[in-house]
Amino acid sequence: MKTQTGIWIDTSKAIIVALIDGKENSTEINSEIENSVHHNNEGNKGLFMGNGHINNEKKFDEKKKHQTNDFLKNVINQIKKDDAFYVFGPAEMKLKLKNIIENNLELVARLKAVETADSMTLNQVVAKVKLFYKIQ
Repeated sequence: MKTQTGIWIDTSKAIIVALIDGKENSTEINSEIENSVHHNNEGNKGLFMGNGHINNEKKFDEKKKHQTNDFLKNVINQIKKDDAFYVFGPAEMKLKLKNIIENNLELVARLKAVETADSMTLNQVVAKVKLFYKIQ
């Protein structure tokens, strides 16, 4: 029983399509990555203390980094037993996932391709994965 997987990923979610002996199984993982520095206190530009200026940007960047790592770990946990991976999506989240896969000796040989793709519906993602693995 061979599992061929396609992963469409961006900062908001990952759609994982597993083809097991030609049958498809899709899973969606939503990320909890925040994309705005001034989300709660929109007018707050930081705090002046003496000659220094303190703002929440570094704190926000660190929080976003941890949220991104947690999201990518969830995706990896979902696919780690699959036989082949095909990663695609817009922007740079696909490249971050690629880097994690390439730095894992157990996973790197199973990475087949990484491509840029626009936003897609679930049906478009499934069709693209089937086309990649040449399944009718």
